[in-house]
Amino acid sequence: MPLGLTYLPLMSETADISLSPSAAARISAIAAKQNKPAILRLSVEGGGCAGFQYRFGLADAVEADDVTASTDGVTLAVDQLSLDLVRGSMVDFVESLGGAAFQVTNPNAASGCGCGTSFSI
Repeated sequence: MPLGLTYLPLMSETADISLSPSAAARISAIAAKQNKPAILRLSVEGGGCAGFQYRFGLADAVEADDVTASTDGVTLAVDQLSLDLVRGSMVDFVESLGGAAFQVTNPNAASGCGCGTSFSI
């Protein structure tokens, strides 16, 4: 790295979970409109067309046993049980002609479905 330059990562990443800058910006905007803290909770539940499904929601606080990732002042919180199914994943926010949505890039998922919110291990 040349002298005088500082390396700034594009996103805050842990070995467990990461949050993209575009997802952080969207969470920040939603939280501001709802007058809530900028904390997105990701959890995994049984169900969906592929066996498991992602659940997103704004949280009021981080729980003591949550694993977190922070990007641009926004926190992503994942409970320990869900973490086993999403470890190594990145949460992103994508906009396309088909719509806009949070998307999880999950290296543990063996398959998924067309909706993008359901997966199998």
